[in-house]
Amino acid sequence: MAEMSLFQNALKQFNKAADVMDLSESMRQVLSYPRRELTVNFPVRMDNGEIKVFTGHRVQHNVARGPAKGGIRYHQNVNLDEVKALAFWMTWKSAVVGIPYGGGKGGVCVNPQDLSMGELERLSRRFFSEIQIIIGEGEDIPAPDVNTNAQIMAWYMDTYSMNVGHSVLGIVTGKPLEIGGSKGRPEATGRGVRVVAEEAAKYKGMDPKTATIAVQGFGNVGSFAAKLIQEEMGSKIVAISDVSGGLYNPDGFDIDEVIAYRDQNNGIIEGYPKGQKITNDELLALDVDILVPAALENAITVKNAENVKAKIIVEGANGPMTPEADEIILSKDIFVVPDFLANAGGVTVSYFEWVQGLQHYFWDIEDVRRALHKIMKEAFSSVASTMNKYKIDMRTAAYVDSIEKVAHATKLRGIYP
Repeated sequence: MAEMSLFQNALKQFNKAADVMDLSESMRQVLSYPRRELTVNFPVRMDNGEIKVFTGHRVQHNVARGPAKGGIRYHQNVNLDEVKALAFWMTWKSAVVGIPYGGGKGGVCVNPQDLSMGELERLSRRFFSEIQIIIGEGEDIPAPDVNTNAQIMAWYMDTYSMNVGHSVLGIVTGKPLEIGGSKGRPEATGRGVRVVAEEAAKYKGMDPKTATIAVQGFGNVGSFAAKLIQEEMGSKIVAISDVSGGLYNPDGFDIDEVIAYRDQNNGIIEGYPKGQKITNDELLALDVDILVPAALENAITVKNAENVKAKIIVEGANGPMTPEADEIILSKDIFVVPDFLANAGGVTVSYFEWVQGLQHYFWDIEDVRRALHKIMKEAFSSVASTMNKYKIDMRTAAYVDSIEKVAHATKLRGIYP
């Protein structure tokens, strides 16, 4: 049997929730398709004078509740199916935390490690010019994702602003503070993971201060989640990993020290001396209280799901578990906080940044954190209530919660013309 695509996986999860809530066939049709799919093939002049053509995508899934919102990633495996699935999830992610956005996502098929800084800038500016026909601060607001960052967002913002003839602060989020970024944005997704990890621990009667944590992936999301879980929850981070492999220390890591080592070691944790070397699969199989998969998609599959021993999984990454693995994990009575709830801190603070940009009025860091904590706690509580109401798992409950909001908005707006 052929392996399901990422978008097929997403639809399978959607239909499971739609069955629970007895969603009409008409509404399933409307919500199963992206509103727009734009693919662009664009030339970039390389440093040696040659011209190379790159392929990029921007997908807008649903805009019933507000403009499309979602990141742009640079990765050699980017394809339209992946971008469609990620845009689909962004719709539910925005809805589950109750912010007025729809779902969007973008990507360029490129390994940015192969580009010089000049080539990266030219690629970024040209791609953003190409997709400008469907974006705008009231239509679609991109943000950083895998292998993109605040500098790339600054190039996007400048490119769009130069094209329209005036500065547009609200066109992208995740920008540097100096040009309309928000305090608290770099830590936002990791902070959201930390908030729901604590809520999940309390929900399951676990003391966060005695909990052991394993974090797969030590990029922005994983490292901030680990740092904040350690500092604010008092939990022990006993395992971490990245593309170079994993490290295990039963006594717990000093996450600030590991981050400092990573930043001085070409962005990887390999060689950090205060931990036993393990593989990513060994990390996923550790007997810990909470597992945070915060790397790429499909980390937990039918091949390794039986080995997972954690009591709680908090999905920091998008789609880190296949639907088949999900069934195995549920059969093991492991409590899962699904990705589009667990990692919604990023889009929530992106929303704050967008609002600040539109108003040209900027918040203090404590205001950002307070508002984020409030939204994430309320979202967790709402999804837990839906779970208990329908007697379903947390992932399906998060879908039901968000689908209800989007379907209701779609019904209120109607079909035009």
